[in-house]
Amino acid sequence: MNEEFTVSAAVAEMNRQRIGSLLVKREGQVCGIFTERDVLTRVVSAGRDPSVTLVRDVMTEDFQSIRLETSVEDAMHIMTDRRVRHLPVFDDNVLLGMVSIGDVTRWLLKVNEMEAENLRRYIFSEYPS
Repeated sequence: MNEEFTVSAAVAEMNRQRIGSLLVKREGQVCGIFTERDVLTRVVSAGRDPSVTLVRDVMTEDFQSIRLETSVEDAMHIMTDRRVRHLPVFDDNVLLGMVSIGDVTRWLLKVNEMEAENLRRYIFSEYPS
């Protein structure tokens, strides 16, 4: 999303895509992130008009991000420690995508399901002779 979008336009796009944040670009480079929390704290609570307030004025410029080689566990720790729900993923300065707390939760659930299945197999299988 371009930094010149209004908050109303950004929120409409977030609702359309059913997502909680958008990355903001300036001259083709990511310069910030605009999140549901930004809407609540910097627009609604501040009494700003979303139809005229520009995203660049209320986005989070100092955002957390991760690298391609960051583990899911490390991403989870960053999200927990920094209290963020979305982490852009970069390889050098190239944006690859975004990881959400929902993505991490789904991954953890899958890992736990696989571990439980492996334990069931171990418990109910015969010991080798």
